[in-house]
Amino acid sequence: MLILGGIAVFVGAIVQGSVGFGLGLVAAPVLTLLDPDLMPGAIQVVNATLPLFTLAVEWRGVDWRGLGFAVLGRVPGSVLGAFIIVYVSVYTRGLLVAVMVLVAVALTARALSVPRNGVTITSAGFLSGVTGTATGIGGPPIALVYQTAKGPQIRSTLAMFFFLSAVQSLAILAIVGELPGRALSAGATLLVPMVLGFLVSKPLRRYLDGGKVRTAVLVVAAVSAAGLIAQTVITQVLPR
Repeated sequence: MLILGGIAVFVGAIVQGSVGFGLGLVAAPVLTLLDPDLMPGAIQVVNATLPLFTLAVEWRGVDWRGLGFAVLGRVPGSVLGAFIIVYVSVYTRGLLVAVMVLVAVALTARALSVPRNGVTITSAGFLSGVTGTATGIGGPPIALVYQTAKGPQIRSTLAMFFFLSAVQSLAILAIVGELPGRALSAGATLLVPMVLGFLVSKPLRRYLDGGKVRTAVLVVAAVSAAGLIAQTVITQVLPR
């Protein structure tokens, strides 16, 4: 099980290392399918670690003002996400997140960009808090707001936001009793493929920084949301 999960984390780390987000989008559906009891704790351990590697390289690009608004919205969103994780099934959560992401991508693709201001960033932080805490997938809302930013800025700002978000989510999961020891140990094991994936992402960062970040963000979000829907349907159909 951890081998398949490790492959998913490896691929997700390559995506996030290049675009700025995507680890949860790629790995969370696979880990949920393999062992729902590990989620979202296991992926949050990885989510809290990978941003540190990005920040070590590109910390100067952080948009501190925008980060403040995002964290402001993230706190109440995380509380709502904690209630969802207690009262809503993991499969229903995945489906709701996937539909939300697809709608956001469709609306964004039709417009030139999403305005980046205090209101939109705080709102994105709130949605990210809800979905990140409930499913381990909190990247799309905040990434869609920053899609027109330059590569280093979007990667570094999202990295700082994801680090703070993951730590917060882990604390909330522990408080509500949804952070078993198995999830923590599985997350620690997945750190090895995560590091390897980040190292592989370096050549892709140079390619995407040539004006292709926005397209990459939309494509990654849409494909991953479709994968979440497929995963939800499969888990409902297959016998347990």
